[in-house]
Parts: sequence; structure tokens; C-alpha cells
Amino acid sequence: MVRGVYIHIPFCHQICNYCDFNKVYFRNQPVDEYIEAVGKEIAMALNRSPEQFSNIETIYLGGGTPTALSPSQLERLLELIGGHLTTDVMEFTAEANPDELIIEKLKVLKNGGVNRLSLGVQSFDEQLLRRLGRTHTIDQVYRSIDDAFKAGFENISIDLMYGLPGQSDGQWEDTLEKALALNLPHYSAYSLIVEPKTVFYIQYMRGKLHLPEEETEAKMYEMLMDKMEMNGLHQYEISNFAKDGYQSIHNKIYWDNDEYAGFGAGAHGYIKGIRYSNHGPIKKYLQAVNMGQLPILHQHEVTLMEKCEEEMFLGLRKNEGVSFERFEQKMGFSMKEKYGGIISELVNEGLLTEDEGRIRLTKKGRFLGNEVFRQFLLCE
Repeated sequence: MVRGVYIHIPFCHQICNYCDFNKVYFRNQPVDEYIEAVGKEIAMALNRSPEQFSNIETIYLGGGTPTALSPSQLERLLELIGGHLTTDVMEFTAEANPDELIIEKLKVLKNGGVNRLSLGVQSFDEQLLRRLGRTHTIDQVYRSIDDAFKAGFENISIDLMYGLPGQSDGQWEDTLEKALALNLPHYSAYSLIVEPKTVFYIQYMRGKLHLPEEETEAKMYEMLMDKMEMNGLHQYEISNFAKDGYQSIHNKIYWDNDEYAGFGAGAHGYIKGIRYSNHGPIKKYLQAVNMGQLPILHQHEVTLMEKCEEEMFLGLRKNEGVSFERFEQKMGFSMKEKYGGIISELVNEGLLTEDEGRIRLTKKGRFLGNEVFRQFLLCE
């Protein structure tokens, strides 16, 4: 059964230097036609498998940038979503840019059922924001959050980034202190990954992108964990911190390796054991939908081996780790039967701990997460 729904809005007024998501410049794009097509895609999916969408817990508007849409376009999108899916869900998140989150859009989002905002802040250093290709200012961050509270939003999260070109640990500490002074219920913080087909990647290949040393980045991550905990924000996933009761329900669906639907150009989904991805180019997406076809480009039936691997490397991202009982219920065999030797080795190395019927990363293991995850890509 589908627990969550992801809807992709690929339009941006500015392409950031680090971003490799499916996105296009807003100008001269068939935005209104795209919005209608998303509604058609949702309707087609529901007509084919209505039972799969009977217990939706979350909806997530991502991008791109949903707030790149005008208030009237945003209103139409939410009207279409509400016409096909129940918006009376536990969590309805919309991503937003601080410079685009004006009062009119906040009212539209609130009236459309959105109850959680995720703002792409990234840094409280103006120079670093420009280097990232971000268009907002620090003042706009404060203004947008203040306006969001006034509009009735309580569940607000901001994204932060570290390990940025030219970033010192002092700059990162300053960003953390300013972010935490906002006293928000949720924060996400990610280290920069230089992805292909981005401006940063081109600069990196030309030797013009100077990143902090690994030791500095590790120090930044430790600072992040310590300061969040000191401020009552508990780490519940490698990159996510929340006050009690404010963990992201939608993202936890991914980490729990449960099923979700993806709608929109380039969106991914996982339904009935099949992972799929939609056409990324807007034109191809629209052509498929307007011909009455689901715009699916690739489909892959997840094998038991793959499901087993995913359960481990996704589940270990969570601080609660992976439950022996849940693993056996889903796979039909015990975790120890498949991974006993690997688990014992990683426990001895101080990277995993085994207690309360589950395994989880230690603090040391969080610094070496990817190395730990690779050890579980052995299921046969």
C-alpha cells in the first residue's frame, strides 16, 4: 500500500550551482499545462489502482521549487491534488525558497491543506549563498519564517549545507547558531556532494573548486550533532534533527523502505514491489500524459536480494536502526542468517551497536556511514 505521495514541480527561477535534480528555468515553460498534466497523471494512477491510495499518510511537494509558481498556479495545483487525493493527511509538506514565500502564497498553501514547510536556506553567510547560486538574502529568511508563523504554520524545517567551497568551521558554527536561534522544530543539514552535470562539477573538474579537507568536514558534522542535541533537537537520521513529535513522516517512509507514489516529470515511485521513474524532459512528460498514458520511463521489479540490501542501507540511516523482527517479517528469513558475520565484525569495530532487538550506527559509525552501508550490499 502507498503510504506517501511525492509530486515534483521542476521549475526554478534560478538554477543553483550544486543542484542535479530534474529542473528547468521557469521562463517560457508550459507551466499551466504542466500543472494540468500532473492532475491527469494522478487521476490515471488512481483509476488503475484506487485501493493503493486508500491510506495515504503524507503528501510532499518538491522540486525544483513549488514556490516558483504564482499564487494562482499554486492554488490550481493544490485544487487538482485535493480533487483526487485526500489532503487530510498526517503531513503535507511543501518545499519553498525564502525569497519566493510571499504572504499570498503562504495563504494559498495553508488553504490547500499544506501543514509543513521545508525552506531551502543552506547558509546564513551571504557570500556562501552567492557562491551556491542562491538568490535569497538572510533578511528574506527571517521575513519568510516570520510570515509563515503569522500564516499559522508551526511545523517548519530549514535545510542547511556544510562542506561548501571556501567554508570554514567558524562560518559553519555561525550558521548553526543563527539557525538554532530561530527555535524551529526541525532542521536538515547535508554535506555538499559534487554531482555530475552541475556548475560545481565543471569547476571541480577544472581544478577551480576548493572544498574543505575531510578532517574539517568531519569536525563540522560533529559540531552539527553536538549543537543540535544541546538545543533539544534529537538526531533521528544521519542528516535530520527534530524536536519530539516533529520528525518528517514522509522522509521516514523512504528510510523504512515502504511504498510511495511519485507524480510529475522525473519523479520516482515504489508501488507493488516495482520502482519506477517518469520521463524527465517536460515535453516528453506532457506528450505521454496528454496521450492518456502514465509517463513512466523506467520500471524495475525489486528482487528479494535488492529489497534485502535496501532495507539495511536505508534503515541504518535512521538512529533507531533496523529491527530484527521487522526485517524477518518483510524478508521471510532472519537478518542474522544473512548478515550475522558482517554485523559481528562491524560491532567489534565500534561502527554498529546491537541492542533492544535492532542494530544501529554508533556515533563513530555515522561518520563512516557509506562505508558501513557498502558492507550490506552482499545479499544473494
